[in-house]
Amino acid sequence: MIDFEHICSQVCEIAAQAGDYIRKEASAFSAKSVEVKGLHIFVSYVDKNAEKMIVERLFELLPQAGFVAEEGTNTVRGERFDWVIDPLDGTTNFIHGLPPYSVSIGLIENNIATLGVVYEVTLNECFYAWKGSDAYLNGKKISVSDTKKVKDALIATGFPYYDFHLMRPYINCLEHLMQNSHGVRRLGSAAVDLAYVACGRFEAFYEYSLNPWDVAAGAFIVQQAGGKVSDFAGGENYLFGKQIVAANNTLFDEFLKTIKHYIKH
Repeated sequence: MIDFEHICSQVCEIAAQAGDYIRKEASAFSAKSVEVKGLHIFVSYVDKNAEKMIVERLFELLPQAGFVAEEGTNTVRGERFDWVIDPLDGTTNFIHGLPPYSVSIGLIENNIATLGVVYEVTLNECFYAWKGSDAYLNGKKISVSDTKKVKDALIATGFPYYDFHLMRPYINCLEHLMQNSHGVRRLGSAAVDLAYVACGRFEAFYEYSLNPWDVAAGAFIVQQAGGKVSDFAGGENYLFGKQIVAANNTLFDEFLKTIKHYIKH
């Protein structure tokens, strides 16, 4: 029998330790250490070392689990469980000395999320939840906001780095939301965006061209905090489908309707 609460507690410690390493390296980091993986996609020794640390600890914690990890430290999938890891979500922010950036660790069971931890490094904030639990921030229960209308919402989004095939409808949607909400923010870390929806700082978030490690932990935390998550079509393929909509329970339907109107499928 898996004790998800105990595992989540251990994962929070692992994420915080990785965060400590990232924080220390940030003070002396040089842009000369950056590698280019693809168009506007960057990686550094900090990402790679943090992932190695995380993978080693998680393997000790749950040896039967496989891994879906951004930097490919371990690519062996498990028969039942897989860790989904982004050791440094917001690498572009990090290399420019700009917050936020985070450690994101999710656990999926047969491709369904059962645990999520997002550790925002610069503010030392750990968001977490496990199967059957509430959602928490540094030990305190959190929940999505109760804002009822998009016109009263603060919305988060992100911009694709290389996949621009939806840019025109995306920009049209962005223009609409800018004029019909409290505003739109782009922080640069999808994991943090989702965590902020979970604790009510944002009412909603949407983005496309995302990977499982960007959203696995944060999306689960949103759900455990009382919010809803889907893909752009309103379905459940947000983990591997490269697109996500997340919002509080009361305005989710209105927000999703807007996304559907502008971004067709």
